[in-house]
Amino acid sequence: MIAFKRIDHIHICVPQERLEEARLFYTEIIGLPLIYRPDVFAKPGYWLAVAGIELHIGVEPSLPRTSRHSAFEVHDVKAARAYLIGKNVEIIPETVIPGRERFAFIDPFGNRMELLEFAPLPGPPRGGGR
Repeated sequence: MIAFKRIDHIHICVPQERLEEARLFYTEIIGLPLIYRPDVFAKPGYWLAVAGIELHIGVEPSLPRTSRHSAFEVHDVKAARAYLIGKNVEIIPETVIPGRERFAFIDPFGNRMELLEFAPLPGPPRGGGR
């Protein structure tokens, strides 16, 4: 068995010629701060801080859009959605899951990111509490 502690980082890719555009999108539109990235990598990229983990942006040729994605819990998913719509970011509806309000956005490079907020489930509390 593996004793997991936490997620350390998520890595997304963008085409080489759009790397600076990716930096601007994730720092200026999404609002993530850049953090130190060691100079040991052959390919260029950026590291950013997001909610106690790291988002790594690397380069590789464009890939077709798929369902693979990263998901982040946010404090106000409706406000996040409205903010991204106001910035003309592509929004993708997600399948309804009870107890979660969620949507995804597609960054300008084809990466899918889900944002979600947990909500109370309807009905009586579970677990046999009195």
